[in-house]
Amino acid sequence: MKLRGSVALVTGAGKGIGRAIAHRLSSEGAIVVLNARTQSDLEAVRAEIQATGGTASISAADITDDVKGEKLFEQIDREFGKLDILINNAGKGTFAPVRDLKVDDLDAMWNLNMRALFQCTKHALTRMEKQGKGAIVNVASLAGRNAFIGGAGYAATKWALIGFSRCLMLEVREKNIRVVTICPGSVNTGFSGGHDPVQAGKILAPEDVAEATIVALTLHPRALMSEIDIRPTNPR
Repeated sequence: MKLRGSVALVTGAGKGIGRAIAHRLSSEGAIVVLNARTQSDLEAVRAEIQATGGTASISAADITDDVKGEKLFEQIDREFGKLDILINNAGKGTFAPVRDLKVDDLDAMWNLNMRALFQCTKHALTRMEKQGKGAIVNVASLAGRNAFIGGAGYAATKWALIGFSRCLMLEVREKNIRVVTICPGSVNTGFSGGHDPVQAGKILAPEDVAEATIVALTLHPRALMSEIDIRPTNPR
């Protein structure tokens, strides 16, 4: 229970990687605030966490809306009076060659993958700087390090996120705020078409990303694991 008493916000917590991270945070004693757009998904995750003795709060808010995003953090202030951990996990991917990619799809990816993350980060920093401590985990992707056909729009947002995270880490580490960037390869979730039983054991599971998150968050305070790449051991 290395995170006992900590308050952690997880965006995109209704499914996949966000759900797995929320469960692991709870298993280490954190109070988890679950955010996504779909109320029913959040209620299901909260019920799972409560069934294991954990504590979770939910907020079905679209964080690409600045007003709703700000209200999410105000809710955390009212309910818990602090925020120790922010997991910027919410993300969107549309994959197509550049000539076929619609500008609306590019805008939607940028608005969630970077702009909303930027706003959430600023809200979190305001609180963490007052507390004199905190941790921000940004879930990026190996797509932010590698090129592939059909990935130009999505990869651009993740390259941007890695650059943003590196600069932020340098800005706030002396304030006792950790910034961790996690770059998974393909994960067996609904993000790219649904859970595939054939791929189980060949590509990453959401729990693998969650475990790496906990490792980074629970290092000795003197140590900062700033970037983590996660790949399947043997994808063949």
